[in-house]
This record gives sequence, C-alpha cells and structure tokens, in this order.
Amino acid sequence: MRDVDQSADSETPYECFDCGTIVLAATNPGQCDDCGGEIRNRLIPLE
Repeated sequence: MRDVDQSADSETPYECFDCGTIVLAATNPGQCDDCGGEIRNRLIPLE
C-alpha cells in the first residue's frame, strides 16, 4: 500500500459498484448520485 498517496487534500477517484460511475471527490461520497449504489475508493485493491 506504499504506492497510494495518503494526501487528504487531493481528490480521489471513487467508483459505483452497481453502475460503474466514477466520481472525483475529497471524501467518500457514500452513495452514487446516478443510481444510489455503494461507492468504493478505486485506489484500494478489492482483495
């Protein structure tokens, strides 16, 4: 996890699990604006 920039000031890409919409935000938006699905940080592996 050393390659992930932990800077809280920059925007991070988040992706919707349901529809795949990608949003840039400084904090986790929680829900997708398009479908209401769960959002995940794209920089964190799903393992």
